[in-house]
Amino acid sequence: MLSEFDLIKQYFRRARTGHAVLGIGDDCALLAPTPGMQTAISTDLLIEGRHFFAGADPRMLGHKCLAVNLSDLAAMGAKPIGFTLALSLPGADPEWLEAFSNGMFALADEHDCELIGGDTTRGPLAICITVFGEIAPGHALRRDAARAGHDIWISGTLGDARLALAGYWKEVALDADDLALAAPRMHLPTPRVELGRALSVLPLAHAALDISDGLVGDLAHILDASKVGATLDVDALPAGPALAQQSLALRRRFTLAGGDDYELCFTAPAAQREAVIATAAGVGVPVTRVGRIEAEPGLRFVDAAGKPVEMDVQGWDHFSGE
Repeated sequence: MLSEFDLIKQYFRRARTGHAVLGIGDDCALLAPTPGMQTAISTDLLIEGRHFFAGADPRMLGHKCLAVNLSDLAAMGAKPIGFTLALSLPGADPEWLEAFSNGMFALADEHDCELIGGDTTRGPLAICITVFGEIAPGHALRRDAARAGHDIWISGTLGDARLALAGYWKEVALDADDLALAAPRMHLPTPRVELGRALSVLPLAHAALDISDGLVGDLAHILDASKVGATLDVDALPAGPALAQQSLALRRRFTLAGGDDYELCFTAPAAQREAVIATAAGVGVPVTRVGRIEAEPGLRFVDAAGKPVEMDVQGWDHFSGE
C-alpha cells in the first residue's frame, strides 16, 4: 500500500522547470514573480458525481481538471506559471494515479505550467487545483471593461459538451457516432490560453471570460460588471459539429445555455474586427462575431434576419440547477 508521501513522490513530483524557486517537498512553494508583472490566481474544485461521472476515465479527468483552471487564466489573458493540486482519494490505486497524472502533466507540459505543491488525503474523490499566472499591469481582460458599441466574439464552437451530457442522460437520442463526436468536448476541453494572451498583449479585447456555465449566464457577468446590455444573434452562435446536425431549437438552446464549453467570450471595438480575426487565425483558433454590447441594460436575442426571438434559457447554477 502506498503511503501519502510515496504517492506524491511516485506520481506527482517532477524536475522543476524554473518557475518555482522551491517546489514540492516543503511546507510552502516559493515563486519568484517576473519583475513588473502581476500575478493571476484562480481555483476550481471538481467533485465526483457533480462535475464528472463516477468511474470517469482518469487520464481524461487529469486533463480536464487542469484545463478548466487554465481556461480561467486564458480569460484574463495571463501566461500560466504553476499550479497546486489538492486531491481527495478513496484509495491509492496505482493504475488510476498513473493515468490521472499522465493526463494532467501532458496538458501542463503543453503550457509550461509546473506543479509546485498541494495535498492528498483519503476521502470521496475530489480534485481542487489552484493555478498561477502572470500578466502585465493594465492588460488583464476584466469583466467590467465592456463598452457600448463593442462586438461580442466567441472562440471555437459551443454546445457539443452539453449535447454529450444529454446523450448520456438519454435526454436526447444520439447514436454511437454522434455521441463519440460530441464527447471529447465534454471530457477534454481545450483552454484557449494562446488566444487569451494574444488578445491581451496587443491589446485587442477589453472584457472577457471563459464559458463554463453557459453563454447566457456567463455573459450576464460581463453585462452586470460593465453596467451595459447586449443583443445576441442566436443563429450566429457557432454550434459544434455534433450539435450542428441537431434541430434548430436544440442548437439555439445548447449554444446559449449549454455549459462546459470552456471557450472564450470577449468584447472588442468594432474597429478591431479585422485584427481580431487575424490574431485568432495566427494562433489557430476560429472566432465568430455573435452580437454587440449596448447601453440599454438587459440581454436581447435576434435571429439571422435581425428579428427578435424569445428564448427562455439561463446558465447553470450549482445551487439552483440549470
